[in-house]
Amino acid sequence: MLTIGAPQAAGLNDSRWIKVLELGESLVAQGEFPELSFQVQRAGQATEVHTFLREESSGGVKKLESPRRYLVASLTKPIVAMGVLLLVEDGLLSLNDRVSDWIPEFSEASKRNITIRNLLTHTSGLPDMLPNNAELRKLHSPIATFVEGACHALLEHLPSRGVQYQSMGYALLTPIIERASGVGIKEFFRTRIFDPLEMDRTCLGTSEGDNRTDIAEVQTPPEQMGGGEWNWNSEYWHQLGAPWGGLISTTEDLSKFCASVLANGIGPNGRVFSSALVRTATGNRLDDFPEIDPVQRRTRAWGCGWRHNWPDHRSCFSDLLPANAIGHWGATGTLYWLDLDRKISAVLLTTQPVERSKSKLTHLSNAIVAAFED
Repeated sequence: MLTIGAPQAAGLNDSRWIKVLELGESLVAQGEFPELSFQVQRAGQATEVHTFLREESSGGVKKLESPRRYLVASLTKPIVAMGVLLLVEDGLLSLNDRVSDWIPEFSEASKRNITIRNLLTHTSGLPDMLPNNAELRKLHSPIATFVEGACHALLEHLPSRGVQYQSMGYALLTPIIERASGVGIKEFFRTRIFDPLEMDRTCLGTSEGDNRTDIAEVQTPPEQMGGGEWNWNSEYWHQLGAPWGGLISTTEDLSKFCASVLANGIGPNGRVFSSALVRTATGNRLDDFPEIDPVQRRTRAWGCGWRHNWPDHRSCFSDLLPANAIGHWGATGTLYWLDLDRKISAVLLTTQPVERSKSKLTHLSNAIVAAFED
């Protein structure tokens, strides 16, 4: 249950929280983000959502009162991973099932030993994106075409021997989820996660005819310029529901998801995830692979879908969070993180691609972490 109230109820220091708000607004005023929306919580007690929008005509900043939806990119992956683990809970699949058991086309000898565990932990050796990714999007290709491409993609390292971020591993989860559950992937996530957590404005891909005017427009990177029919802001991409990055959600809805994880799987109307599922999802799953380099296993940890904080890396969530904090970045300029020990979390959504927004979001996260009273 997420209760929105005064910052003090969430354990925030008054003067430090004011500095957080001032910093957030100034980052928008300085042009670091065209738009910024964030919410923080501690043990289910949350602040209101603060959304700042830069007005290009005047260079000023206005506060938005009506909630917006955002394309949150790879913040999708932890949610998809939790969905897969729900099917493990149901006894319908195992993390050590071979992918080829569920997708017969995934049958090349080099891929024979790749498991669902590998897909969730980025240890499969599959590439992040297909070489013809842009061409497939320009053709408005369905998920099945990306799955086919992943089935025949060259591996970049031997399975279970290394870690490399692989969105195409998450593409393969669509047919696995659908075949195990017996329903379409959009329906599965609506009924098993979004509805139980009262994430009423969240979807893994919009439906045809949906009003998309409340979805914030993302600043497109150079490689997507001129791609109005297929880029991040297109109807095609909004509808596709890519399991590696197609979630559309709000700041508050994502906070509800984080609240459930912090509460060890409890939602507003009862248990959604078992405590065993939460432990499996959030722990360092690289310990499951003895042949992965020990230094990489210790300093570049992954759970199932959840990345751990990497303090020495440019993409750490915050310099003030412990190494076992979990979270994820999104390419559209989004971030959420959770400190399971202190029961705190933050959702930070922008419309500035992550390569330009990452360091400033870390700065804002630093101020947020410091604002919490111990």
